[in-house]
Amino acid sequence: MNILKMFFIKDKKGMEEEKNDTKERKSLANKLDEIIQTDVTKEVVSEDEVVESIYENHGPEIPKVTLEKDVVLTEKTKVQLDECKAKLKYHKKIYQEWNFSSVDPLGRSLIVNFFGNPGTGKTLAAQGFAGSLGLPLIQVGIAELESKFMGETSHNIQNIFKRAHETQAVLFFDEADTLLGKRLSSVTQGVDNEVNAMRSTLLIELEKFDGIVIFATNFVKNYDSAFLSRISHQIEFELPDLEGRNRLWAHMLVDEIPLSGSKTAIVQRCAERSEGMSGREIRTCMRLSLPKAFIEAEQEGGEAILKETHLTAAIDQVITAKVNIKNSGSRTAAAKDSVNLTKKLLGVEG
Repeated sequence: MNILKMFFIKDKKGMEEEKNDTKERKSLANKLDEIIQTDVTKEVVSEDEVVESIYENHGPEIPKVTLEKDVVLTEKTKVQLDECKAKLKYHKKIYQEWNFSSVDPLGRSLIVNFFGNPGTGKTLAAQGFAGSLGLPLIQVGIAELESKFMGETSHNIQNIFKRAHETQAVLFFDEADTLLGKRLSSVTQGVDNEVNAMRSTLLIELEKFDGIVIFATNFVKNYDSAFLSRISHQIEFELPDLEGRNRLWAHMLVDEIPLSGSKTAIVQRCAERSEGMSGREIRTCMRLSLPKAFIEAEQEGGEAILKETHLTAAIDQVITAKVNIKNSGSRTAAAKDSVNLTKKLLGVEG
């Protein structure tokens, strides 16, 4: 075999190897593209699912409660809610016939804030407000609006307002202090930018919206002043007084519950004993007392019947739990103070 032929064979073999190598690289590249494209598609689908879940899980629902039948309110709170309803009922008269729109162009919307202690009925009142108006309700919190995608939380807020406009629903933001908190002046990372962008978007949407928005919070002092200035009705939910507790106990002790003794007398004594309790805590007392009636019936025989002793025992349970929790917090704080003092005496930095 001559030298030229040998080189030709070697060269041909090398070309074939190079060709095969190129094919392998192209195959690997194609597979990589497929993997990347699949991941991108998954990301897009995930974001679509986030938006869709907001619509599906927090879509408009007609509340089953109304203010008139299901919500126990103080007289002051009831009057303020009646004024909100009057603004809606006579909106055309006020803003068109009386021409108030000429000086209040943004008055087409109703933006309300419910604030007060936990368990005082803010969420139930929002549901009841929509129910009394015969309107659907969209209830959302920060967990439903937050997204792992940068910038998509603001997009979710826009979608929620769009959805409320399309369905003529009352838009209810629970635990709103997480949304309406003060904007960050010292921005150090991407998440800070995201928080500020979210709050700026919410301000813009509130300006444009022509429907009903209700915020609810236990911490109104945390609100940004820009949001406070855009809220037309600030409605405080206070702990019920004696009369309010009377009405709550009477409401909770439904007619179907068999009682041992006069309902009126039991309600009065329970109202006196439960001073300082919220409506939610009174409902907790009921939840604790009802099983006691059945346990006693099993032990002694006979039909289950709710006694005043069951109710007072439940009230005492709730009061004791509150005291213990408060004392536990005090002990923790005292322990920390003691540790810090010891470190200071020893010259150890905390």
